[in-house]
Amino acid sequence: MDLSFTRTNNEIDQMIDNLMNKVGVHHPEMIREMIVSALKAGEETDYLADLKLMRTTMKEMRYTNKIFGPYRDRKKVTIFGSARTEPSEPIYQKCVTFARMLTERGYMVITGGGGGIMQAGNEGAGAENSFAVNIRLPFEQETNPVMANAKNVVTYKYFFNRKVAFLKEADAVALFPGGFGTLDEAMETLTLMQTGKNPPVSLVLIDDDKGDYWENLFDFMKKTMLKKGLISGEDFSLFSITRDPVEAVQHIDDFYRVYHSSRFVRDLLIIRLNHPLSHDQVTTLESEFNEILKPGTSLRMCGPLPEEIDQPNLLGLPRLAMHFNHRSYGLLKAFIRRINTFV
Repeated sequence: MDLSFTRTNNEIDQMIDNLMNKVGVHHPEMIREMIVSALKAGEETDYLADLKLMRTTMKEMRYTNKIFGPYRDRKKVTIFGSARTEPSEPIYQKCVTFARMLTERGYMVITGGGGGIMQAGNEGAGAENSFAVNIRLPFEQETNPVMANAKNVVTYKYFFNRKVAFLKEADAVALFPGGFGTLDEAMETLTLMQTGKNPPVSLVLIDDDKGDYWENLFDFMKKTMLKKGLISGEDFSLFSITRDPVEAVQHIDDFYRVYHSSRFVRDLLIIRLNHPLSHDQVTTLESEFNEILKPGTSLRMCGPLPEEIDQPNLLGLPRLAMHFNHRSYGLLKAFIRRINTFV
């Protein structure tokens, strides 16, 4: 049977409706499409390994939402760094301090759940203010003792599901020195922000006291990547580098002083704010950042659009609407920092 996502499946549609009514689901039209997707996969795919991948992905993402859902209204910071960092090392203690200061300001912490910097983040925040999104590996990645018996733990089979959780749930990302995995996470975060595939968040690279890790990477970006035209100058607005955990926390706090969050609705970028901007402030932004707007368009304050009903907890926030050029994501971060000066 050639199943369709439109309601042209006759008795199959009725059977799906009956099943959803029997179980009781939220947003039945969305759940219906998920069921039809599973049935179509069963029709079209006879290769068992592919079906296993789809099944496990769905199960892991469902459980991710179950764990994080109750904390949707609390801001969270994802901490990346080496699993091999020892508690005796100064950078470990710096991460403990950083995470503790975050929780004192109301944030929660997300780590990979392993040892080293991950354990330091969970230790500083405490299990009650932490998440561990772990990965099954043959070595080096048992859940750390801080989170071993905690409730907010997810263990993934697939790295790509884990990566989604790290960024989907994060309002900020902090990167400490690490190995290939940490560099992978750093480059992926930068790439997703540079291309607009991840909403703007505060991204802070926290170096050791000598500045011989992230600052060296910054020099490579500037002297090699920028010089060869492989990145643009505005890309340096995507992140901040500091050696000071106090300054790192302040970077994150400052990012949400006025700015709250953003999303695209059709061709509009909607920037949600903690308080409205005046007409003069909007005019100033438009003058200073005209190049990030599509030609002939302007900024305007507005209320929630009908499409935003899927995020009911955010409907009361004032909004700034703009026709963004979909290219200048580094300048968009600078734009947000400018918004945050209007206190």
